[in-house]
Formats: sequence, structure tokens, C-alpha cells
Amino acid sequence: MAWPIALNALLMQGMLMIDTLLISPLGEGSLAAMGIASTIVALLLGVQNALANGSQNVLSRAFGSGKADLISKSFLSGMIINLSAAILFFLMISVLKWPLIKLLSQDTHLYQDIDAYLSVIKYTLILTGISQVSIALFNAMGKTHIPLLSYLLTMPVNAVVSYYLINGIGSFNGIGISGAALGSVIALGLRMTFLLACLRFQKTSQLSFSKAFDGIKRNVTLHFKEIFPIAANMMALAMGLAVYNLLYTQLPTEVYAAVVMVTPWLSALAQFVVAWAVSSAITISQAIGSNNLETLDADVNLSIKVTIAVSALISCASLGLSLIIDKIYPGHSQQTYEALATIAPLYILMPLIQGYITVHGQVLRALGKTTAVFNINFVTRWIIALPLFAFAVLVLKASIFWVYAITVFEQVLKIVPMRYQARKFLKEFDGKKAKELMYD
Repeated sequence: MAWPIALNALLMQGMLMIDTLLISPLGEGSLAAMGIASTIVALLLGVQNALANGSQNVLSRAFGSGKADLISKSFLSGMIINLSAAILFFLMISVLKWPLIKLLSQDTHLYQDIDAYLSVIKYTLILTGISQVSIALFNAMGKTHIPLLSYLLTMPVNAVVSYYLINGIGSFNGIGISGAALGSVIALGLRMTFLLACLRFQKTSQLSFSKAFDGIKRNVTLHFKEIFPIAANMMALAMGLAVYNLLYTQLPTEVYAAVVMVTPWLSALAQFVVAWAVSSAITISQAIGSNNLETLDADVNLSIKVTIAVSALISCASLGLSLIIDKIYPGHSQQTYEALATIAPLYILMPLIQGYITVHGQVLRALGKTTAVFNINFVTRWIIALPLFAFAVLVLKASIFWVYAITVFEQVLKIVPMRYQARKFLKEFDGKKAKELMYD
């Protein structure tokens, strides 16, 4: 169940890489314009993705119950919430487009390209709103390969269509940067159509909306109450990451370059740990939905052990990365390579810590305790780690080892509260609490 989820996350990043590669020949101005516009949309898509991930646990419980009407109702509730957010974000970009552009860039020469890209790419919000909830339902059913197929289908379409829309063919001269955005819209529209067709014809659980509207208001309210902290958690972590990146830029250029080099690779490897933890949450949620609680504690313990094993493999991969990173990025200064060697022990250790806290966080979410996860992440990042990080960079002028170590320290701080909360709520969890999570 886990490996297609991990590949999906990598392919999502791949779609942005395709646009970057195709727009690159248009020059630095077009690349900068796309970067600014995609930053706005990526943040909003991240919120939608977080909402869909929250719906995934609700849908997993509904699927575990085996009740077709509850699955349909939960799917409709998730769709209403995600589409409402998508429409809100779409209108926000439409109305506040120019204030946002002027806030993010002072270069007036970029405004026309930013406007052209943003005016088209905003339609992906609506398409993704529908697709992400459909993906959440497939994941809840254990059919994680179908979303993977949807990405494998649309990525070549995105590449080919975007190329010809940007550069033109025959008498068609192309439409430049907006062609990349339109190519993404067409590809995501195809993905949405594919997913909806698969939902229509899949046999595992037939969706029926004839009874789904009965009590839908209550279902939407409870559904939103559970998943909103997940979106808030994503926003808090994303904004915190932005502050980290801003503070990293205050380091010497050669040292900052080392962080820039290694970060995308570490983010890609981390997706496999996250995917395993997410698949564990799906399995636990299905067990809760079926009221099969006798083995719940054993299932959680097994999930933790296997996630740690997967994390150990990712640490080994990180070790391998540290040995060849200078070959991947040749021709840089000795100071940059020294910085990479200095932080290597820290980023090799990081997956083990992240795996442990991630699986506990997913257990808490599966138990419906999404607010507890938000509280732990907010306090450790915004109250403790970020002020300490800023002090180390701006006041102490600390070396890259101690600066980077603070990001590891943030994760260490989460170990005890995540484990304590997960164990506490798991011990208290019973049939009554399981029933309260079903929303029927």
C-alpha cells in the first residue's frame, strides 16, 4: 500500500520540474515569474492536499465499516469541504492577484509573465480539489496503485502538451509561459476524468448519493472539525519552513549552497517514510471502522516497528547520498563540500527520528486526535526551534553544524509528547470512541 503513495508524492514534484525545464529556454525572467506564481498556488494546493489527507482517515473508517451509504456520505462531505476551499482560493487569486504579485515581487518586468501564468494555473485548484478527494478514497480502499496510474498517465501528457503550447508547432507560434500553465491544466483535467471514471466502474464499494444527503450537514461539520487541524498543521509547518529558508540565506553563500543542494534529495527520500506511516494510519482507521479493536494495540506496535525499519533503510540511503553528493554537484568551492560533510551525520540520523514521530502522529490522526498533533508541531517549531534557530544564525553566527542541528533538535523534542499522547489515547480508545468517529 505504501510504495505507490511515496511515488505519487515524487511525481507531484515531478510535474513542477517539467514546467521548470520547459520554461527554462525562455530565460531567467520567465523562470522567476513561474517560481513566484507557483509559490502562491503550491501553498494553496498544499492546504487542499492536507484537507484530503484528513478525509483519507475518515474515508478509511467508513470503508472499514463496510457501509456503502457511510462511504458515500463521507466522500460527499470530503468533496464539499475540499471544493469549497478550492473555490475560495480560486476567488481569492482572482480578486487579490495583483496585490499578491506586487507583494512577492518588486520587479515590474516580471508582472506580465506572473499574471499570464497565474491567470491559467489557478484552474488547477478546482481540478485538484476533486482529484485529491478521489485519491483519498482510493487510498482508503487500499487501491493506492490507481492514483499512481493517474500520475503516470498525465505526466507525459503534461510534458508534450506544455512543450507545444509554449513553443508552438507549424503556424502556431506558441503562447509562452501561459502554455506551461495550460498544459498542466489539461493534464490535471485528464487525471480528474480518469479518477472519476475509475470510481464509477470500480467494484469494491459502489458509491450512491441517493441517501448521502441525509444528515449531510452534521457529517460535513464533524468531518471538517476533525480535518481542519491537519490543514492548520500543514500551514504552520510550511510557514515555519519558509522562515527556516529565509534564515538559511543569512549564512555564507557557499554554506547556504550546501543546504540547497542536499534538501531536495532528503525531501524525496523522506516521502517513503511518510508514505509508510500514512498507510499504517489507513489500516488502523479501517480497523476502527470495522470495530475490530482487539488487535489495535498490536497493529500500532507493528506499524511503529516497520516504520522504524523503513526509516533505517532511508538513513542508509542518506549515507550513500553523502558519499556521492560531490559527484552529483561537481565544480563547487571547498567550503561548500566541507559544509556538506559537516551536516552529513545529522541528515543521516534525521530519518530515524522523523519516522518515529511521523508514525505516532499518524496514529493520533487515525484516532481522531488531529488537534494534539497540531499543538505539538506548533510548540516545537514556532515556540522553541525557530527562535533558537534565529538566535544561532543572527546573534551567535554559529557554524552550519550547530545551525542544522537545531532542525534535528526540533524533531527530537517531538518524540516524548508524540509517544505519550499516542499511548494515552490508544489506551483510552474503546468501542464507544470508535462509534463517535463514524459520524453516522
